[in-house]
Amino acid sequence: MRILIVWVINTVALLLLPYLLPSIKIGGFGTALIVVAVLGLINALLRPLLVLLTLPVTVLTLGLFIFVLNALLFQLAAYLVPGFSVGGFWSALFGSVLYSIVSWALSGLLLPNSKR
Repeated sequence: MRILIVWVINTVALLLLPYLLPSIKIGGFGTALIVVAVLGLINALLRPLLVLLTLPVTVLTLGLFIFVLNALLFQLAAYLVPGFSVGGFWSALFGSVLYSIVSWALSGLLLPNSKR
């Protein structure tokens, strides 16, 4: 049940992005649900491999290359899902950062704290 709530929270966070960055376009709620699922798969399957492969560059840039990697993966999701478009690299960079912040804030507000 919690994973469905997190999925909807991330979808709402993604739907807020076009209001914050006009260069990001989302077709609708269904498209946003698909984009969040694709982003989840990309971050679960592809991101760990890319982080490992780009570790030397990440260390040299003191971790800032992770932002570039997130932007590229955000653009990949836009390429894979019709109805979701990102204006360019800088839009993807700011979009991925804003998506993370809004998703984190909504999760903090709407999900109860679970102590493990």
